[in-house]
This record gives sequence, C-alpha cells and structure tokens, in this order.
Amino acid sequence: MPADAGFTEYVTAGAPWLRKVAFLLCGDWHRADDLVQSAVTKLYTHWPRALRADNLDGYARRTLVNTFLAEQRTSWWRLVDLRPADHDPPPAAGFDVETALDLRAAIDRLPPRQRATLVLRYYCDLPVNDVAKTLGCSPGTVKSQTARAVDALRGMLPTESFTLPEATA
Repeated sequence: MPADAGFTEYVTAGAPWLRKVAFLLCGDWHRADDLVQSAVTKLYTHWPRALRADNLDGYARRTLVNTFLAEQRTSWWRLVDLRPADHDPPPAAGFDVETALDLRAAIDRLPPRQRATLVLRYYCDLPVNDVAKTLGCSPGTVKSQTARAVDALRGMLPTESFTLPEATA
C-alpha cells in the first residue's frame, strides 16, 4: 500500500475520534475542526516517523494536544470569533443539557494544560504514564495537574449535580 493511501486510511478512520478530543480541549466544534486539520497536516509531514512510533494513535493524540497547547500560547484564535450563535450540535434525547453546559463552562475556565490532562485522563482513559508521555512531563506533574483541575471543577460546580472522579493514579 502506498504511504499516502495508508495515511488517508488512518486519518479517515481516526478523524471522528480526533475531532471529539479536539472539541473537549477547546470547547468549540469549528475550532476543533481547525485543530484537527492542523494536527493532521503535521502528522502527514511526519508520516514516516509516525509509522515508526510504537503507538500510532498515541503519536496522533500527542500531535493534536501539542497543536492545541501551542495555539493557546499564541492566542490568535481569541482575536476573531467567527462562530454562528448556534454552533453546537443538538443534544441527544434524554441528555441533561443544563448540567452539560455547566460542566462545559467550568472546563473552559481551566488552564489549557489542566484541561488537556482531564481530557486525556478521563475521556481518552489514558493511564498517568501515557498522559505524561503525551504532554512531555513527569507522572507527578500529571497527578498534580489532575488533582488541581478536579479541585477547581469541584469549586465551580454544584455538588448535587456532579460526581467528579478522585484525582488518583
């Protein structure tokens, strides 16, 4: 199979998952699409290296998270908001919209690295060591960032509405 075909197959299969992770990181579907596009472009330029990685999904996830964190540092996206007022897809039936909006707003107020840590730990369900590898930090940093993020969420959210995970390994 030609290299481009393998890349196309991988990205086609992984795009929905990458988009969901990107949304959880940034909180906006349009911006998530931009993040995924940037990450996929970087992945393409380093595709031979990505194929040599022990974990291709981990390589793609790290590329996405690093793209998000780099964007947070440059803040270009804060200058112009081109989103329409109805930018989020409709919720699923039986979905508690008010609770989800409260949680989304609280997560958006977290610093980018804490937000990335929570997404990787609880949405991607990665162990501490994998999160540390993805973020390029120590496992202790992941644990402390997770604990701080969970504590911050507890302070921002009504306790009767949420059961937040314990921030342990």
